[in-house]
Amino acid sequence: MLAYLRPAVVLLALMVALTGIAYPLAITGVAQVALRGPANGSLIERNGTIVGSELIGQQFASERYFQPRPSATSAPDPKDSTKTVDVPYNAANSSGSNLGPTSKKLADRVKEDVDRVKAGGAALVPADAATASASGLDPHISPDTANLQVARVAKARGVPEAQLRALIVRETEGRLLGFLGEQRVNVLKLNIALEAPRS
Repeated sequence: MLAYLRPAVVLLALMVALTGIAYPLAITGVAQVALRGPANGSLIERNGTIVGSELIGQQFASERYFQPRPSATSAPDPKDSTKTVDVPYNAANSSGSNLGPTSKKLADRVKEDVDRVKAGGAALVPADAATASASGLDPHISPDTANLQVARVAKARGVPEAQLRALIVRETEGRLLGFLGEQRVNVLKLNIALEAPRS
């Protein structure tokens, strides 16, 4: 029996060392050298302080900033742990709402978002202005959704709308490889650009 057990234990130890220790350390080392930013979470710094990640959306409450798309993330209710409460952009609980097309709660939320966007003067509402992403953490909005917010942000900041539209064009990211996905605007980067000194 020992003749069968010894090779099995040696092989197990070897595989743990290779796949559980050596391989992860090697990949981590390569990532830190070749892709340091993405490997560390694509963090965005401003004046020496980390203000967020370009991969995870966050809520902006002030009228002076562009707003992200809706988020469906939640967290346990502090009053009743068997229930959840809506907590937008909760990175600890990336998820969609799992509400189906017949859900009254979903229909009410989408209608509320559509009404809010239309109250701002929009005739057509882009899908990302009223729907959450599958992860609930999408940091991007479409250029159309960004442009719908220009009048509000310009009024709150006292700047010309044309200046904000030019900023959106500058901050718009193209399609991946020129044909995959859609054009998009990272809301955090756009709001940081708003605060940049004007030359």
